[in-house]
Amino acid sequence: MTIVERTQVFLLPDLGEGLSEAEIVEWRVAVGDVVTVDQTVVEVETAKAVVDVPCPYAGRVVTLHGAAGEVRPVGQPLITIAPLDGGDEPAGHATYREEERAGSGNVLIGYGTGHGNATRRRRRPRLAVAPEPADSGSTGDSGLTGGSGSPGDSGSIGGSGAAVGGAPGAGTASGDPAGSPAALVISPIVRRLARERGVDLNTVRGTGPGGVIRRADVETALTVPAARLAAVPDAPVPTAPAGDGDVIVPLTGVRKVIADKLSRSRREIPEVTIWVDVDATGLLETRAAINAATPDAPVSILALLARICLSGLRRFPQLNARVDTEAQRIVQSAGVHLGIAAQTDRGLLVPVLRDAQRLTTAELAAELAATTAAARAGSLPPARLTGGTFTLNNYGVFGVDGSTPIINHPEAALLGVGRIVDKPWVVDGQLAVRKVTQLSLTFDHRVCDGGVAGGFLRHVADCVERPALLIAAV
Repeated sequence: MTIVERTQVFLLPDLGEGLSEAEIVEWRVAVGDVVTVDQTVVEVETAKAVVDVPCPYAGRVVTLHGAAGEVRPVGQPLITIAPLDGGDEPAGHATYREEERAGSGNVLIGYGTGHGNATRRRRRPRLAVAPEPADSGSTGDSGLTGGSGSPGDSGSIGGSGAAVGGAPGAGTASGDPAGSPAALVISPIVRRLARERGVDLNTVRGTGPGGVIRRADVETALTVPAARLAAVPDAPVPTAPAGDGDVIVPLTGVRKVIADKLSRSRREIPEVTIWVDVDATGLLETRAAINAATPDAPVSILALLARICLSGLRRFPQLNARVDTEAQRIVQSAGVHLGIAAQTDRGLLVPVLRDAQRLTTAELAAELAATTAAARAGSLPPARLTGGTFTLNNYGVFGVDGSTPIINHPEAALLGVGRIVDKPWVVDGQLAVRKVTQLSLTFDHRVCDGGVAGGFLRHVADCVERPALLIAAV
């Protein structure tokens, strides 16, 4: 039997989110290199994040299927490995593995993909050197955008690729009169951290094996003066000439995934939106009382709204469902897998809290805080981004009162929450200033009629206005 006959071909795996393809960012090995089981062989980028892909085979690299910048479909060949005749391993191989462990390890990092045809696209620029601004303001989420008492904590429904400061083994850093070597970086996590913190990796001294820069080195560099790098927005390079100042941006990456999914939702789902204004003063007072009683475990408004949604879905399970068009049936889910719409630097994500109905209110609050933070950091595993059965969408953080959001396909309903602001309100026949918000429910008319949808929204509104009803229902 020849070596060719004994080769093993590793196919690009489904990395977990049902996307159709992944772009090759950087090969970590070359033809002729020896690899071990679970060694990272390539860094790819999906529409959501950069992913390190480990190979399940050991041996010598025979073929690399695809070049940097090429988009490969899931299920197509990625790398071909031939077994070693003598079982030897190059001296430099162990060092490489040490370097990889110093960075991100041999695990998948980021979000995953599904099926499609191989295509090629122009590489997007990642970083541009820019002077540090004199007054750099923060645009972080305060949870109170658009008015006091806004639910906060998330966003609304609707990466990196090139090495920072040079690739491993590159020449000298530009502009360095001493000719210092370019930064040696293997881990995409380190690159991303450097971009987020504004650290020029060419100024960082690596303490890993062979001078590899580790996360700890980036953190240390934050305490000393260094040239700043400004992250270029993750937008594709215009590929068509623009006239009269027009900018042509190809619909790729995150925007393409969002566009495809929402277009499918609009094509397949006959959606209806209903809404109601509610007095949220009682809910805010309840939250304040809870947090005063349990200061070590604060509860957010979003967590209380999630608890109310769960109560409503218990009464109206028709909305915790999906339509199976092929089988011509409606599937009502046994558990509530609650999606929380979150706006991130890489686009819209809807992380899922599985079996949320089993969590206490305090556990909901903690899980929501951890989940939205992980979504924005890009550290959620792929499984956390799929399988939702109902979505809670807080668009109040953008300072708006109402919306007619698009359902997160294949779910059947979505509850939207606007900002909470002071408004005149009639209480016991008297005009008063109250904390008012608007709730909107968008639902799939195939799973229920207006009576069920209206009943759910009215239950949610009543619990917001009189939280004692929620306590009585659980």
